[in-house]
Amino acid sequence: MTDNNNALKKLLPNTQADAVLRLGAIVFLIVMCARVIHPFVNLALWSIVLAIALYPLHKAVTARVGGRSGRAASILVVAGLLLIGAPTVMLGISFAQEVNENYVAFEAGTLTVPQPKASVADWPVVGERLYSAWSAAATNLPQFVMENKEGLTKLAQRGLTAAANTAGSMLLFLASLVVAGIIMAYGESGSQAMQRIFSRFAGEDRGPKLQFLTTSTVRSVATGVIGVAFIQALILGVGFLWAGIPAAGVLAMIVMVVGIVQAPALLVTIPVIAYLWTSGDASNTMNILYTIYLFVGGLADNVLKPLLLGRGVDAPMPVILLGALGGMVTGGIVGLFIGAVFLAVGYQLFMEWVDMGSQTVDEDDATAETVTQP
Repeated sequence: MTDNNNALKKLLPNTQADAVLRLGAIVFLIVMCARVIHPFVNLALWSIVLAIALYPLHKAVTARVGGRSGRAASILVVAGLLLIGAPTVMLGISFAQEVNENYVAFEAGTLTVPQPKASVADWPVVGERLYSAWSAAATNLPQFVMENKEGLTKLAQRGLTAAANTAGSMLLFLASLVVAGIIMAYGESGSQAMQRIFSRFAGEDRGPKLQFLTTSTVRSVATGVIGVAFIQALILGVGFLWAGIPAAGVLAMIVMVVGIVQAPALLVTIPVIAYLWTSGDASNTMNILYTIYLFVGGLADNVLKPLLLGRGVDAPMPVILLGALGGMVTGGIVGLFIGAVFLAVGYQLFMEWVDMGSQTVDEDDATAETVTQP
């Protein structure tokens, strides 16, 4: 009898050890997949975000080119590269040439700095210090460089680091746009696959709802945060050019960055308005017109944001905004979308749980009333 039991144990598998080995193999596979895909996480996230945000436009273009999804995606990618990539490359080349020319002139001792206007000293907070440093550099540039060598070196390093990061981010964005075009070309099959994944995790009833909530949240953030920041930067950029403000394009880019981080654009427009009134380059009547335009343009996001942010999303606008801000703090620009999606989905699940509790209470009350009735 004992021999038969031992033979039976040898034939039957050790289910506990088998389960441990399978779990270990799954964990190992997940870790290796994560290591392989880790260098491309930002590229993948940006590509998915761009594909979701641009997919309605892709469908409209597809309808105009005879239903050819690949051709429509190619048109969008080429248009994006021409509108964004070409000006970026030209600006980078121009910037590199200007830096090289200034460096050669500085080495040859021919680089000069113009004297500042007396009105610069009247600028609030930094006016006097800026006027003093500017005058010293204009009077004797080599001596100014020697006296402030350490500070200028740190400033140059920070500038080069910022330029490198900006260039890297722009290249990442352009590469993401190309990958997003590939994703949009297979949008229908990709959407079905994502619906299957959501349904597997959340159930057949809740999965499609969560998928719709995710896509609508990404599009809402794209239009309500980045779209509003772009519109406001365009409005104020036109005003800067109209008023003849130096470096109007740079200031417009700063306005866009400020808008994305949800800071008020008045941080830029108020110093510009102060410059208008202290420079004396225009009449008081024109300064009044410029001031009104720039001040109203600086407040435009307060009107546009409630109209666009959270539109079409089954979650309140403050939830979307809070998720976008928190995601940006923890994950950068792409965190705008990830944070908003997670908080919107979490809010939706929480409210469903609350509603389920209310329904249970109502059913219990109805049952109690039925029992107590004679």
